[in-house]
Amino acid sequence: MGIVCPRGSYERVKKREEFERSGVYLLVGRGDDDRPRIYVGEAETVRSRLDEHYVSKDFWQQAIVFTATGTPRNKAEIKYLEARLLELAREHKRCRLENKTGSQRSKLSEADQAEMEGYLAELLSLLPVLGIYAFEPAETASPDRRLYYLKVKECDATGFETSTGFTVLQGSLARAQPTRGLQDHFPIYIKKRQQLIDDGVLVKDADSYRFVEDHQFNSPSQASTVCAGRSSNGLDDWKDGDGQSIKQNRARATSDE
Repeated sequence: MGIVCPRGSYERVKKREEFERSGVYLLVGRGDDDRPRIYVGEAETVRSRLDEHYVSKDFWQQAIVFTATGTPRNKAEIKYLEARLLELAREHKRCRLENKTGSQRSKLSEADQAEMEGYLAELLSLLPVLGIYAFEPAETASPDRRLYYLKVKECDATGFETSTGFTVLQGSLARAQPTRGLQDHFPIYIKKRQQLIDDGVLVKDADSYRFVEDHQFNSPSQASTVCAGRSSNGLDDWKDGDGQSIKQNRARATSDE
């Protein structure tokens, strides 16, 4: 069973019987960049652990709690689930993890491990409905995807639209020095560029920065602005191999209906 609890409603919601059970939970907040901040935890009594976090951790806006109906999960089982969630979050790099240390998988029997993997799959299927994508891989390029290109001064980037934004592909080049206008009027994009440099996603390459891995942006415009180093409307500036923009292709798709 999954329960979403906004922080402002915690004192009321924590009275639910489910909070007396063992389970795993996520604390979710907004990050300084466009990735969420997430803390993964487990407890034999969820309420007692969340009471501590309610007092001592101020970054989160909601708690997502997963407990079992019927027989409660034992300590080894919930520690296994916590470890698996941490593994997935670190592998996919789609959030800022607040956990300072890792968690070792509990040693379970083959049958118990299979049961926990099934429970984990159900849990993971619910999170995207709640807007949480941190535990699943980002969409990747495939032969049937339409690629878009952005070629301007010191910028030669390739990417594609996804269900949650726009992904710039590994090997793309971004302009090294953003324009004065971007620095003066759009500091949020300067901050995003610096975040990518600090995280090692963008590395210096001659007169540009190179993407060393695929990176998903929130929108085509965020992607094109960061790559071009100037204000950019991504719907117009990203062009496919036939020179058609995202906006033009969207218009064509809707007119064909």
